[in-house]
Parts: sequence; structure tokens; C-alpha cells
Amino acid sequence: MWVQVLMAVIGLSAGMVVAGGLFSFISELGVVSDFADRTHTGEHILLYENSVALGGILGNIFFIYGIQIPFGAWLLPIFGLFGGIFVGCWSMALAEMLNVFPIFVRRVKLLRGIQYLILGVAVGKGIGALIFFFNRF
Repeated sequence: MWVQVLMAVIGLSAGMVVAGGLFSFISELGVVSDFADRTHTGEHILLYENSVALGGILGNIFFIYGIQIPFGAWLLPIFGLFGGIFVGCWSMALAEMLNVFPIFVRRVKLLRGIQYLILGVAVGKGIGALIFFFNRF
């Protein structure tokens, strides 16, 4: 019994550390504050941050305990749209922070068509997410 309690404490602690690291990474990239800045709704920044944290917590609870959401099949496209927008902005914030695209463009000597490269990444991410979600059911 003590081994199971110890394993539960270690698992819970490790999960909290990973979740804390992820949320601090999101905060460090400035995705939430960038959303508030672009939409001119900076006075609601605490609401945005609480929503991100609550979404992460509820998502984990629903996933771990297998809680069924009523009308989940109808809400899935809406969730996919908002989740895709958030992940896209998150990855672009990371790319902006790390200057991935300028370094890549310079290395491959890409002079024209950068917009098509970015569009291809976005479309590929979207199609990959659609394939993933539709193959799960």
C-alpha cells in the first residue's frame, strides 16, 4: 500500500512540475499577452490567463477520467478550430522568438515564396490535425 501511495505522490508531483513548466513556457512566449495586445483587451489579461490554466486543468481531468462531454461530437470542430488557432499562434511565437524562419530562409537561400512556405506549414498542420481527430473515432 505504501508503494502505491508513494507512486501516486511522485506521479502527481511530476505532473504538476510538467504542467507548471508548460504554463510558464506559454507565459514566457507571450502568446496570451500578444492576444490581448492585438485585440486591445489588455484589461482582461487575468481572465485570459485563468482561462488558459482552467482549460489545461479541465482538459487533463476529462482525459484522465474519461469524462464524456454532452454534444461532444458537435463541439469538436469548434474546439479544433480554437485549439488550432492557439497552437498556431504558439508555434509562430516560438518561431519568432527563436528566429527560425530567417535562419532557415538564409540557409536554403530562399529569395521568393516565403509566404507559401508559411502557408504550407499552416495547411500541413491543419490537415494533420484533421487526420488525427477524424481517425480517432
